[in-house]
Amino acid sequence: MKVIFLGTGDFSEIVLKKLDSSKHQVVGVVTQPDKVNGRNGKITFSPVKSYALERGLPLYQFASISKEGKEDLSAIGADIMVTSAYGQILSDEIIAICPHGIINTHASLLPKYRGSSPIQMAILNGDEEIGTTIMKTVREVDAGDVVLQRSIKLNGNENQEECFDMLADLSATALIEALDMIESGVAQFVPQDHSKATFCKKLTKEDGQIDFTLTAKEIHNKVRAFYGYPGAYCQSPYGRLKVIKTELTESEVDGQAGEVVEAKKERFVVACGNNTKLAFITVQGEGGKVMSVGAYTLGRPLKVGTILK
Repeated sequence: MKVIFLGTGDFSEIVLKKLDSSKHQVVGVVTQPDKVNGRNGKITFSPVKSYALERGLPLYQFASISKEGKEDLSAIGADIMVTSAYGQILSDEIIAICPHGIINTHASLLPKYRGSSPIQMAILNGDEEIGTTIMKTVREVDAGDVVLQRSIKLNGNENQEECFDMLADLSATALIEALDMIESGVAQFVPQDHSKATFCKKLTKEDGQIDFTLTAKEIHNKVRAFYGYPGAYCQSPYGRLKVIKTELTESEVDGQAGEVVEAKKERFVVACGNNTKLAFITVQGEGGKVMSVGAYTLGRPLKVGTILK
């Protein structure tokens, strides 16, 4: 089928690359307008734009696709459009351009985790599996009928970046499978159970603050979920301490929430809620580089009894 692809970021680029190598023909690529760096004034291309230029794919950028895109996209004569983390709401006129409409990749097992942070929320909530959904695009966010879902089991230690890579690859594979099904006429679109829908918001840096009254497992999941952005952090005697990697552990030493109860070369252990303990393995000091706890504490010792907040 002739496909118009709409996407912007790294996730989208992974999906586009696999789509471009499939039997389906990418006849147009739509991505968000270029960004201008406020510090140096340099123009930044999206990963999708960079790939489209590299491959010589027809490229379109609209400040508002619903206001500006109908004429250009209609003229392409595509069979279907695909969206993957594009970043704009589509009007009914845009949705109706292609004979097969638009399908979308969403990195959750819908109707769970509709919205902008499904990967983070799945990890934060300690889900044992994550997945992707290929669905029909409608005006309501992530509410379209489902054509295909695929999932991956987790071991409980994967971080956001690792899950992102796994789901981008899985989404790309599922998308091509869904396009094959639509082309051959065997695709079935199943309505979601909207009564079971859950929603997730756009995350901010403030969401990364660690609350040590939570259990060690809950904090461990937060560190995994917020790896990269927005980042999990606490306050130490040396300023903000970003927590990169943790491990669940046991200790016979009790302490108040946030108290360092063990301090060793390779890790320090912090008391958390419900008498649980969490080992800090990799951290990043304020204004510093990511490093092991051993390297960090050489110059900034965190002795037993230190309180993190």
